[in-house]
Amino acid sequence: MSYIRPKFQHPLLPKNTLGYNRKDYEGTISTLCAGCGHDSISAAIVDACFELNIEPHRVAKMSGIGCSSKTPAYFLSNSHGFNSVHGRMPSVTTGANLANRSMVYLGVSGDGDTASIGMGQFVHVMRRNLNMTYIVMNNGCYGLTKGQDSATADKGSVSKAGQVNSFEGIDLCALAIELGATFVAQSFSGDKQQLVPLIKAAMAHSGFSFINVISPCVTFNNNQGSTKSYDYVREHNETLSRLDFVPVGTEITAKYDQNEVTEVEMHDGSLISLHKLGNDWDPENKLSIITALHKARDKNEILTGMLYLDRESVELNELLNTTPVPLNQLTEQQLCPGNEVLQGMNAELR
Repeated sequence: MSYIRPKFQHPLLPKNTLGYNRKDYEGTISTLCAGCGHDSISAAIVDACFELNIEPHRVAKMSGIGCSSKTPAYFLSNSHGFNSVHGRMPSVTTGANLANRSMVYLGVSGDGDTASIGMGQFVHVMRRNLNMTYIVMNNGCYGLTKGQDSATADKGSVSKAGQVNSFEGIDLCALAIELGATFVAQSFSGDKQQLVPLIKAAMAHSGFSFINVISPCVTFNNNQGSTKSYDYVREHNETLSRLDFVPVGTEITAKYDQNEVTEVEMHDGSLISLHKLGNDWDPENKLSIITALHKARDKNEILTGMLYLDRESVELNELLNTTPVPLNQLTEQQLCPGNEVLQGMNAELR
């Protein structure tokens, strides 16, 4: 059986302003279980990059280990990619970003890859405000090793085997906000209308953008009693906002009541038109959203939408004043300026 998509393309497929059509952003055929929420997220990434007019070769897809970390094979086949050791994707991405800040860095991880073995790396990539988009495909279980509960499984949730989880689950969004992520959102793999503009806004943000996507595992965690199942998320989803992303140079076509919409300008001039549905919530106030998350947790609700945004932060390359020119394009003289310069640097450190 071949997993390679046919190369034939209909000549009338719609193209973006760069001349690419949607198939140019696709990858191989997925080998995940039929109905897996991860495939819906992959499709949303394809749509977001197509609509953002990003050249595929400018994207670096980074991942770790797990069902989620297989998905970069299923989108952006003409992009760069690196599948790292389990939980180590953040450090690999940090090194790549500092070596070449001109790329668009997209990290894909899972709840096991991020909240367990990779937790230490996840914490530090947030506090350093690395310029990347980090998507967690969160299904609350280890899908590659027969469905054991992961660290994000909610207390009281019931596994397919009938076991009740007795431990508190890690709230990745609350953790991200506390530790310095400058764009935090939460969504559901089954809500493409919400997820696509969130990914577009995250990729346009300068700094660390985090999106936690509840992505049900149809094989091991879609049963009655699971808090990560399709039925549970649909019944307990509390949407904070509807969002439209308006790229630079595009006419604003979103039509909302002016008393209900907030337009947030991003660093590059693009706009987020945010239609607030939550009355006691301010997306630029940490205390406001942390309080809302705790209230939702007490009511067994899942808040979705853009949760938090810090537009005044400084991303890592700007903080360190790194060169805008990729290291592999610098000359030997620039990389090795000589002994005199080295001695001067050493003297400053004494």
